[in-house]
Amino acid sequence: MSMKVGDNTKIWHQELSNIQDCEIGDNCKIHSHVWIGDGVKIGNNVKIQAFCFIPSGVIIEDDAFIGPRVTMTNDKYPPANDSSAWLETRVCKGASIGAGAVLLPGITIGEGSRIGAGSVVTRDVPPGVVACGNPARIMAGKKP
Repeated sequence: MSMKVGDNTKIWHQELSNIQDCEIGDNCKIHSHVWIGDGVKIGNNVKIQAFCFIPSGVIIEDDAFIGPRVTMTNDKYPPANDSSAWLETRVCKGASIGAGAVLLPGITIGEGSRIGAGSVVTRDVPPGVVACGNPARIMAGKKP
């Protein structure tokens, strides 16, 4: 596998980032100093700000925004010696993750949801809500 980058995607200062074998869609903006692991899938029209960590097992759907210094994880009990222990983390279409947020492994951020800056997301977030805090809790929108 090799890195696949879609049309009109801009990766700023790629030499300052560690972007491994992944798929990046069309019309994306990837800022400098990001780490994107093997097998990560990034949809179209996604914006990823500087200093983000996106490990293997992450899927970011179309139109998502990932703020600066967001950390996503894939391993509940690091370090796993094989990738079969990794859990998929998903950011659904149109979701927005605020600066400095941490997403624990195996969670889904629902379509159109917003995660506040500095939040620690420990469980799934349903579509169309605002969640923030440590641990992140739903503050506005539809409650499950």
